Amino acid sequence: MPKSRVALAIFIAILAVSTASIFIRFAQQDAPSLVIAAIRLTLASLALAPFALFQHRDEIRSLTRREWLLAALSGLFLSIHFASWITSLEYTTVVSSVVLVSTGPLWVALLSPVFLKETPSRWVWIGMTLALLGGLIVGLGDSCTLGLDTLPVVATRPAFPLACPPLSDLLAGSAFWGNFLALLGAWTVAGYLMIGRNLRAKISLVPYIFIVYGIASIALLGYVAIAKQSLLGYPQLTYLWMLCLALIPQLIGHSTYNWALRYMPASLVSITTLGEPIGSAILAFFLLGESPSALTLFGGMFILMGIYLASITKNGH
Repeated sequence: MPKSRVALAIFIAILAVSTASIFIRFAQQDAPSLVIAAIRLTLASLALAPFALFQHRDEIRSLTRREWLLAALSGLFLSIHFASWITSLEYTTVVSSVVLVSTGPLWVALLSPVFLKETPSRWVWIGMTLALLGGLIVGLGDSCTLGLDTLPVVATRPAFPLACPPLSDLLAGSAFWGNFLALLGAWTVAGYLMIGRNLRAKISLVPYIFIVYGIASIALLGYVAIAKQSLLGYPQLTYLWMLCLALIPQLIGHSTYNWALRYMPASLVSITTLGEPIGSAILAFFLLGESPSALTLFGGMFILMGIYLASITKNGH
C-alpha cells in the first residue's frame, strides 16, 4: 500500500473523528447521552450488517470461542467508552473532554507489559508523568484561573498566580466529574485497542468492526433500558445529528484507524489520533464559541507531549 494513500486516509480519519464532539453537543440539546451513544453504534452496526453477513459470513462462522469472547469484551469496553465520554460532554468543555479521552494510547503503552508482553522504555514513563501532570492541570482548568489580571495589584502577589475554589467545592464541581468521565473513556478505549490489536491480525476489517460495534450497541441499548430512557420522541434534527455521528466519526473515522493497523504500526496509528483534540478545539471555537482557558491549553500541551513521547518510543523507534 503506498504511504501517500495511507497518510491521506489517516488525515481524513482525523477530520472525521474531530466532528464527533460537535455532533454530540448538538444532539445533547434534546437527547440523553446514553441514547446518543446507543443510536450511534446501532446505526453504524446496521450499516455494516449487509456487507458483513453476506460477504464475510464464512469468516464470521470460523471464529473460535476465544475470539468471540475477546470480541465481546472489546465491544463491552467500547460501549463504556462511548457512554462515559459522551456523558462527559454534558459537564465539561469540548477541549477538556477530548484532550483527556485522547490519553487512550498512553494507557495502552502502560498496560502493554501485562497484556501484550511489551516492556515500555524510560520514555514511556517520562511520557506518562507528563500526561498525568497535564491531566491534573486540565482537571483544574474549568474551575481555577491562571493570570495576573485576576488578582488585585499588590506588591507581594506571586509571579504565576493560580486561583482555585476550596477543595470541597472543586471535587464537587460538574467540570471535575466531566473530566473524570472523559478519563474513564480513555481507560476503556485502551482495553478496546489492546484487544483489537490482537484480533485485527486474525480477522479482516469489516467482520471485526461489525462484531465489536454490534456488541457495543447491544450493551448500550441495555444501559438505556436500565436508565429507563426512550429511543423515540426526539426532534428530527436530533436524529440527523446522531446519524452524522454514526456515518462520519464512527464509520469513516474509527473504521479508518482500524483499517490502517494493517499497514502501520499500532503505535504510529495511536500517535495520529492526537490530531483529534486540535480539530475538535478549532471546531468548538467556531461552532460552539468555546474558548479554552489558559490552564486547559497548558495542560493539553503536556498531555499531547506525553502521549507522543510514550507512543513514538514504545516499539523502540
